[in-house]
Amino acid sequence: MRLSRGGYLIREGFRSIGTHRFMSFASVTIIMACLIIMGSVSLLSVNIDMLIKDLENQNEIAAFVDDSIVDPEAAEALESSLLAVDNVSSVEFVSRAEAYDNFVNRYDEAIMEGIDETWLRHRFIIHLTDIALMAQTKAELENVPGIAKVVARLEYAEAFVTIRNVVSVISLVLIVMLVFVSFFIMSNTIKLATFGRREEIAIMKMVGANNGFIRLPFVVEGLVLGSLGGGLAFIAEWGIYELLTGRLVGTLTGSFIKVVPFRSMALVVLAFYMGTGILVGAFGGVNAIKNYLKV
Repeated sequence: MRLSRGGYLIREGFRSIGTHRFMSFASVTIIMACLIIMGSVSLLSVNIDMLIKDLENQNEIAAFVDDSIVDPEAAEALESSLLAVDNVSSVEFVSRAEAYDNFVNRYDEAIMEGIDETWLRHRFIIHLTDIALMAQTKAELENVPGIAKVVARLEYAEAFVTIRNVVSVISLVLIVMLVFVSFFIMSNTIKLATFGRREEIAIMKMVGANNGFIRLPFVVEGLVLGSLGGGLAFIAEWGIYELLTGRLVGTLTGSFIKVVPFRSMALVVLAFYMGTGILVGAFGGVNAIKNYLKV
């Protein structure tokens, strides 16, 4: 008997969606719009974060080997000592000969006239795990035996750290604000959809139906609308993302900018959209009829 009654209530929830087509369409549209806005801000934040990390990786430290160490093999042996320094992620050895060739390829040969590789030092190009600790790491590298000088662009590192922090804070604030706004809009849309059925709810209360019996069809309706909105928002977001990133990469500026492939984030985005849509739909369905159950 209980299973039969439960099936009836679930069918009523689905039937209600078809009966109130316009409000169901409005609810799904609002859920889609809010999720797409939240998702777009989140995806923009992910791409900006990746861009900043790429720029950070290009901000290298150069550690010059002492002039007394002439043999390339002896100089390269310092690599293990440099890797042992905290915050050092990778080390690349550049010999005098390689440094000289780089200079010749970069500048006019006339400028290099009278200069050979003995004028240059062996060096290491060092990448850091966290550029926020660049100043501290630079000081530790200078204390490594055999290293004569360390050159680091601290001003650029500080600028990147500041940009990264500002972007993270702004993105977090926008996402939190959009979550609250979206919940408010979607909940009120479902409330509006329920307003026209207040008399139906009142009659059910008068004939003795309990709150759970009345509420279940609305919860089912909210779950279905939320799931539908989340699924459609995911498909729309995928299309919009591919369209915009495709155009960006196709431009001259975009050829220097990497974007995160949507496929690599698809499962996370889908789970977020579906979870948020279902949560909002269920919450909206319960909250929408709360006042009408006090008959």
